[in-house]
Amino acid sequence: MVLLACLMLLPCFSAAMSRSEKTRQIANPPDLLLDGDRKLSWVRSFTSEREVRGKLGFWTKVLDVVAGEPDYHRVIRPYGIAVDSRGRVIVTDPGAMGVHVFDFEQHKYKFLDRKEKSKFPMRAPQCVAVDAEDNIYVTDSEAGEIFVFDSHLSFRHTIGSLRGGEGYFKRPTGIAVDSHSRRIYVTDTLRDQIFVLDFEGSVLAKIGKHGSGAGELYFPTELRLLPEGLMVVDAMNFRLQFFALDGTPQGSMGQLGDSVGDMYRPKGAAVDSEGHYYVADAALGMVQVFNRQGQLLYYFGNRGVEFGEFQLPSGLWIDKNDRIYIVDSFNSRIQVFQYYGAKKAEGATK
Repeated sequence: MVLLACLMLLPCFSAAMSRSEKTRQIANPPDLLLDGDRKLSWVRSFTSEREVRGKLGFWTKVLDVVAGEPDYHRVIRPYGIAVDSRGRVIVTDPGAMGVHVFDFEQHKYKFLDRKEKSKFPMRAPQCVAVDAEDNIYVTDSEAGEIFVFDSHLSFRHTIGSLRGGEGYFKRPTGIAVDSHSRRIYVTDTLRDQIFVLDFEGSVLAKIGKHGSGAGELYFPTELRLLPEGLMVVDAMNFRLQFFALDGTPQGSMGQLGDSVGDMYRPKGAAVDSEGHYYVADAALGMVQVFNRQGQLLYYFGNRGVEFGEFQLPSGLWIDKNDRIYIVDSFNSRIQVFQYYGAKKAEGATK
């Protein structure tokens, strides 16, 4: 009888869901049309394991009505993000003390954590990088270590502790991996330096020192490996700073301010296929896009909870297809946009 009652309710449930989906579709932000036939489109938002599972079958819906939905993992206070060569979206979540791995193509999800482990517990995962073999490297600001997982999402080891339990990181945050040279670059936010490590974890060099001059750092956070070197979010100097791989300063962009074109609380940073620099600003609640000379090209977003709006955006990743992933931290979600360059935008309209 319970099953029959649920079956009778199911059409109403489906109709309500359909109306909700239509309302959400109407609320999607419009495309942002840019110079040179370029454009930016909002794609989607996701926040839980449920969304990676795909469309539910009829009997799964019935079971959910009868027994209630499973206890799906949800992002709580996400921070960093990366996308590997398989398209898996890897999101660090210090609020959940772990890492979410969303595989939309295979409709799979896995949560990586070690909070119950007496040895090498993960406490506050911050930033994440992947190497050429899709091994995953996660910095932990409280543990003072880098957690390494293989491409099958199994824990391998940590980097950052010396014998006797002492560590050589004070607060590891940003991370980038160069598989060709087998080097790992890590920002130590409290030391105002970038550590250069080999794959075994030995410290090979340090880049930068405290200060505001060229090559000096003040609270460095996110780090990105570019073809020409390193890009670091020099947070309390309110700028992006660029280095050659040998540590030679290569310039900077940005200035303190709370207006469009300024940097107030820069967090995530990335570069698209046309060489445009994207900076997520947590205080301004927007993403700003600059050219290499530091000139503002455009911006998108503002503070809010609707699609296309942000509250404390942090991590930012752009994949090889110019799909932009933004960690909307205080809204507990990831928002995805698609950038169409001049040729791509033209092809998309045909």
